[in-house]
Amino acid sequence: MIDGENVGPATVDHLVFHTYALFKTLGLNGGGQVIPIHKRGMASLVEVWLPYGRTEVAVKVPDENLLGVIDGKAQAGAVNPAKEVDDALENPLSSPKLDAVAKAGATVAIVVDDKTKPTPTHLMLTALLNRLGRLGVRDKDVTVIFGCGAHTMTEAEGEAILGEALRSRIRVHIHDCVASDLEYVGETSFGTKVTVNKAFLDADVRILTGDIALHYYAGYSGGRKSLLPAIVGLDAIRHNHAFLVDPKATTGNLEGNPVHLDMEEALHLVDVDLALNVVLNAQRDVVKAFAGDVDAVFHEGVQVVKDLCTAPVASPSEIVVVSPGGFPFDIDLYQAYKGLDAALQVVKEKGVVVLVAECVEGYGNKVFHDWMVRYASLASIRRELQRNFVVGGHKAYYYLKALGKVRIILVSVMPDYYAAGVFKLRTAKTVNAALTAALRLTGRQGKILVLPHGSTTFPALTLPKEA
Repeated sequence: MIDGENVGPATVDHLVFHTYALFKTLGLNGGGQVIPIHKRGMASLVEVWLPYGRTEVAVKVPDENLLGVIDGKAQAGAVNPAKEVDDALENPLSSPKLDAVAKAGATVAIVVDDKTKPTPTHLMLTALLNRLGRLGVRDKDVTVIFGCGAHTMTEAEGEAILGEALRSRIRVHIHDCVASDLEYVGETSFGTKVTVNKAFLDADVRILTGDIALHYYAGYSGGRKSLLPAIVGLDAIRHNHAFLVDPKATTGNLEGNPVHLDMEEALHLVDVDLALNVVLNAQRDVVKAFAGDVDAVFHEGVQVVKDLCTAPVASPSEIVVVSPGGFPFDIDLYQAYKGLDAALQVVKEKGVVVLVAECVEGYGNKVFHDWMVRYASLASIRRELQRNFVVGGHKAYYYLKALGKVRIILVSVMPDYYAAGVFKLRTAKTVNAALTAALRLTGRQGKILVLPHGSTTFPALTLPKEA
């Protein structure tokens, strides 16, 4: 049985050692802090710590039920992240150095990620500004554009990312996807009419920054995503994102993925002088930095992400306990889906996913909320998305699609009025209460997988998924 929240001090016990032998046999990578514990006269438990907001919570899993803890490859961050970024700028891929395009008196626009991503923007901007300064570019001629896409962001949130000292040196612009001065640059073969942020187009030197990571319908973030959706108009975002219903628009897939291919075409409608992208590990340390031509940077980074994040899994389980990876991945229910998407790869049909996501900002998107209220079926949402795509509606599509396959128990700070009443999720106050409920649903012998960093892990089944 599970001893809810009242397990005593952790002690190593020989009765749980076979769990680790099982991990090795299945070819699974351990993830999160894993502590074997045992109380005399009771079932052996394994305690796995999961990121939750800016802290952690521990799930205590019966040893006999635990199939494995799934995480990407353990990879230490660069010893000197600043040097890693500077080395990338010094050795650009398939393009000249910044020195060749940035001259004294030039104006520079740098696109950076918004608050929903863990990108080390301060680190990357510092390296760029130092290099630009040595080339004679004045700080006052540099505009940093937060590439929010259709998200919203405040000046205070921008300053929290940049820091007061950096913020005071440069101009800051928060992209508005419905601004009246967006400029039309052309149309892709997919029919996406692309309008772009004027401040970016007006600059003499144009730079894109970001992190390359898994993305549940674009395949991967980074590269071309720093243009579309980051700094384009709402109509372009809607038209592009409507392709997410295509079966090839999935996590980790670029081949034949219309969302990715359309983004790539949109990128090539605009001249970009340099991209600077990083790859992070689960602890959000910089593993590798790439600079140079946008396409070359993106594809090199994708190879690193693929190697870092792919975790082979021998068989699916009845229960998956998943954390998106803590803040900012679980800032709201909207963002937390990325963790759920990973769990869906390795849970059996009609199984249970325990989603451990703080959701300190609630559900995160009004359209997401309204569509969950308005549409009762997946088919009706799919039809509406194809007829008139609205950002936020797609998240309702994904959650309803997931609910058609599995039962979801949410552990968060969201009121049940929303979590259960609007978003149709089961709820629990603690992760261990949720696991107890999950075992009641599947039967006490239900096998369990744990994903501590769902947003940055790509579980890959090595055998066909069972029903």
